[in-house]
Amino acid sequence: MAQITLSAEVQPEQMGQRLDQTLAEMFPDYSRSRLKTWIEEGLVLVNGEKITVPRTKVYGGESVEISVEVEDENRFAPENIPLNIVYEDEHILVINKPKDFVVHPGAGNPSGTVLNALLYHYPQIAEVPRAGIVHRLDKDTTGLMVVAKTIPAQTKLVRDLQKRKITREYEAVAYGIMTQGGTVDQPMARHPTKRTHMAVHPLGKPAVTHYRIMERFRNYTRLRLRLETGRTHQIRVHMAHIAHPLLGDQTYGGRPRPPKNAGEAFTTVLREFKRQALHAVMLRLEHPITGELMEWYAPLPEDFVRLIEALKADYLEHKDELDY
Repeated sequence: MAQITLSAEVQPEQMGQRLDQTLAEMFPDYSRSRLKTWIEEGLVLVNGEKITVPRTKVYGGESVEISVEVEDENRFAPENIPLNIVYEDEHILVINKPKDFVVHPGAGNPSGTVLNALLYHYPQIAEVPRAGIVHRLDKDTTGLMVVAKTIPAQTKLVRDLQKRKITREYEAVAYGIMTQGGTVDQPMARHPTKRTHMAVHPLGKPAVTHYRIMERFRNYTRLRLRLETGRTHQIRVHMAHIAHPLLGDQTYGGRPRPPKNAGEAFTTVLREFKRQALHAVMLRLEHPITGELMEWYAPLPEDFVRLIEALKADYLEHKDELDY
């Protein structure tokens, strides 16, 4: 068993919500059902008072504390899977995740994940909930992830994520010729009929994505994006919502669409790029223990580099035909 202590303050915009709903927003690493159970077991203090009714309303400004023992991650098997480690100290680990690598075991992926690798390389991390994973990348999204090696580090990183103090930037290639950068500020929720998909929904959780143009090609635009929130599939859903799905994203409409008169070599590169063109290129955070501001960059992976080169070559070949 591992002892965890969580604390946070109810935000003004959460006024009127149920306590269990508020805790689910405060502590997204724990399911609402688990948090509800902790409330009912008397493990949640609000302004120092034990609350045991999940539907209790909050008003904003309350201090919340949870102290509980949880099962460690020994139910998952350690596996000797290599990790590309960008930074490491006794408290945190930053990795550069390749494509085709699931972060956490789940339906259809019981093993072979980042979590299994962490348990092998750092056995003591089994004492940290979710083996220290505080945020995820999709299976085929590449790039930077931070992992907590201790419970205090994880608690602080989760809190900083909630307060939007951790900066995550991505590179992507989106379908269509975009003329300017902008912001997508649209709430998101689970898709009403496709349960493995997410969707923009007026009753969903707040989600904000900022983007700017890096390069324009024929029919495609290279982007730099920054997450203000971290919803599942957020960039992919937001870009599809504004009719610019990510190249290669079969789930949200980014199927290969070669431009008119595209050469065979370029068309082949597009069709062989069988994942969403999304890479977590930069991560900036305050060290959860020392408070030092730290920043890391991950170069584009080889398949992404080849894609950009092919897009540039196609653009140069046809630029005299373009009207922008």
